[in-house]
Amino acid sequence: MIPADSPFHPDNEAGYRAWRAAKLADYPTRGEDLVVPVRDPEQLDDAEYAALWRLIAKTNMAIYATGMGESEDKEGPRRLSAQFGLTRLDANWLADEDGISSLTPQDEDAEGARRGEFIPYTHHRIRWHTDGYYNPPDRRILAMTLHCVRQADQGGENDLMDHELAYIALRDANPDHVRALMAPDAMTIPARADETGVARPDEIGPALCVRDGMLHLRYTARTRSIAWKRDAATTAALNALEELLDSRPAGAFTLKLQPGMGLICNNVLHTRAGFTDRPEHRRLLYRARYHDPLRNLRV
Repeated sequence: MIPADSPFHPDNEAGYRAWRAAKLADYPTRGEDLVVPVRDPEQLDDAEYAALWRLIAKTNMAIYATGMGESEDKEGPRRLSAQFGLTRLDANWLADEDGISSLTPQDEDAEGARRGEFIPYTHHRIRWHTDGYYNPPDRRILAMTLHCVRQADQGGENDLMDHELAYIALRDANPDHVRALMAPDAMTIPARADETGVARPDEIGPALCVRDGMLHLRYTARTRSIAWKRDAATTAALNALEELLDSRPAGAFTLKLQPGMGLICNNVLHTRAGFTDRPEHRRLLYRARYHDPLRNLRV
């Protein structure tokens, strides 16, 4: 249930208008505006921390740029994330033993073949989505960090869009769009079966929800791993969202992370372009997904 006084409640017009005006005021216009140079990611100084938090508070995301280069060191991004309250990792079954995933194209050995069935471990493009949209409510992905170790020779750029901007566009177009996506049965993630039986049952829930006052979006442009509610309102809302994302709206950024750079965000909408690399220099990014939202711990 969404509190009646939340600006995200579709019937709270006055609250929405006030929040909307504050949200859009001085919103960044270029991807470069999201980048904050960081000397030591394991211990941000006050100016670095404040710069990152200002961006997170405005856009739900920031890009940090360190001097780590191609160092295969997870401690830097992990400790940087912890400084913003991210500690509860989503240790999914394809993640490394430490709960952080190493996203790189897989070889054809047994382990690689298993991971290679999933698109993040391939060279293919990934369409608009939020991470962990298939997770149950007690394992919602509220934030994530994506740290670049090695970039692709060609391609591999990420499109990024604050999900709150998508909400504004949908609500301004038709408040019924957000009502449809907030319905408790708006989307179903079909059960996933393996050789032992059902590994995950059907997961039914809303696409848009509010948790601790924050707006969250569960979405994927894929059609194979999701079943949307079959009614006119939901179809119209999805068509409006797809058209919005395809239109490259204001507030959508395209960036190619360089070695030592990383995205820290409240699980914003994002894509990945297809890419090419070499066996001796595989693209490698560390992905940490969290059950915590980003928080300002230096208030």
